[in-house]
Amino acid sequence: MPDQPQHDSNLHPEPSLQTWKLTLAYDGTDFQGWQVQPALPTIQGELRAALGRVTGESPLPQGSGRTDAGVHALAQVASFALRAPIPPGNLLRAVNRTLPPSIRISEAKTVRSTFHARHSAIAKTYEYRILRATDSPPFLCPPFLARYVYACPWPLTLDALQACARLFEGEHDFLSFAATDPDLGCRTSDQPTNLIQDQGKTIRTIFSSAWEQRSTENGELLVYRIRGNGFLHHMVRNLVGTMIDVARGQLALAEIPRILAARSRSEAGPNAPARGLFLHSVDYPPEP
Repeated sequence: MPDQPQHDSNLHPEPSLQTWKLTLAYDGTDFQGWQVQPALPTIQGELRAALGRVTGESPLPQGSGRTDAGVHALAQVASFALRAPIPPGNLLRAVNRTLPPSIRISEAKTVRSTFHARHSAIAKTYEYRILRATDSPPFLCPPFLARYVYACPWPLTLDALQACARLFEGEHDFLSFAATDPDLGCRTSDQPTNLIQDQGKTIRTIFSSAWEQRSTENGELLVYRIRGNGFLHHMVRNLVGTMIDVARGQLALAEIPRILAARSRSEAGPNAPARGLFLHSVDYPPEP
C-alpha cells in the first residue's frame, strides 16, 4: 500500500494574531453604555458583532474606559486581536458599513502586541456641555440639541464655574465624587476591580480643569473640559453637578476643599445628566 501523504502544518501556517487599535465616535443616547450586557444594546456589543460579520472572528474589544448609558464619545479607543489578514482601510470601511449609523470608526490600524486601550492610556479628556438659560423666559432647548447638552434651567455664573474648576486641578482623593450605585458595587471607570472605599484607590491627578463659553445660533454653550490620569465612575458628572450648585448660589465655593476631604458622596452635589458628557480623547505614549 503506498504511503499516505503527510500533512505538513508548516506549509499552511495559521495566521498569527495581530493587535488592532480603533478610534471611534458614537452617540450614546440609545445604548446602555460601553460594556456588553445580555439582551441590551451596548457599544462594545455592537462593535464585536460587526467585527464578527466582517471577519468571522468575534473578539471582545477593550475600550479605554466604560462610558455609561447615554454618554457619548468623540474619540473612544478600542483594542483587540484578529487573525484575519485584512488591510486597515478595508477593515474600517467594512465595519462601518455594518455598524449602526450612531457608531463610526474614524481610524483603524495594527499596533504592537503589548498595546491595550485601557492599560496603555496615560491620560483622558472629558467634555461636558451645558446650554445656559437666558435671562428672559421661556428657555427652550432646540430638539436637535437635546440629546447632546444639559439644558440647565438656572442662570449660571461663568466666573464661579471657573473658580470651582481650578480647585480640582492637581492630585486629590475624589471619593466624594464617585458613584455609590449599589448595583455597580465598587467599580470605577478605569479600574473596575478597585475597592473605592480603600484609602488611595480613589486618588487621581487632574492636569487641567476649565470652562469656556461658546456662542452658537441656538444660545450660549458652557463647555467644561477636564483632563486627568484617570476618572472614577460618575466622577465628571458629579463634579459638574457640584459646580452647578456653586454657580447658581446653592453652595459656597469655600465648601469644595471640605467636600474633597470628607470622602463622602453625600457631601457633594447632584449627578449631572449623562447626555451632556463626551469622552473627548485618550492619550498614549509615543509609538516606537
